Amino acid sequence: MSSAKSVSENATPGFLVWRLSTKWRVAVDRAVGPLGLTHAQYSLVASLYGMHRAGEHPSQRRLADHTGLEPLYVSKLARSLEAAGLLDRTRDPADPRAVRLTLTDDGREITLRAVSVVQDLLERLLEPLGGLGGERARAFGHELAVLLEVPLDVPLDPHAGAGPRSGGTSPPSAEVSPEEQP
Repeated sequence: MSSAKSVSENATPGFLVWRLSTKWRVAVDRAVGPLGLTHAQYSLVASLYGMHRAGEHPSQRRLADHTGLEPLYVSKLARSLEAAGLLDRTRDPADPRAVRLTLTDDGREITLRAVSVVQDLLERLLEPLGGLGGERARAFGHELAVLLEVPLDVPLDPHAGAGPRSGGTSPPSAEVSPEEQP
């Protein structure tokens, strides 16, 4: 696969992470689309299913923290999943501001089917690393977990000049390979 080698030879790690995350999102979107889900919705219902299996009955906020998605986005996704009959949203009697999420019977069925489809997709992705249970795949997962723990909050710099990075971050696609850097 010479095109993959040419991409990786000169690309920054940030660019490769962005490319892999984009490739994965698109693949999952296509895989779960026939089940009526998007990648983001899948992430929510699969996480909710796993949390329920672990005995947790999370609020929307807790699910947002778990998935790394913004609380407002989780709320929007939860409303669409509720409208589709896949989950129930109920007020927490202990905290009227909190909304508890529970998969419906249809939601559990769709989630189990989606998890199976995505697991097959993950096995295909990790095949070059020895498959899902392979030593290299486990090491890769560990390295990704380490990187996810690194705080990347960007402090606002009132002295920052105008340009693509002022007031925010540049998109990952703006990264350049080492030979293109000044």
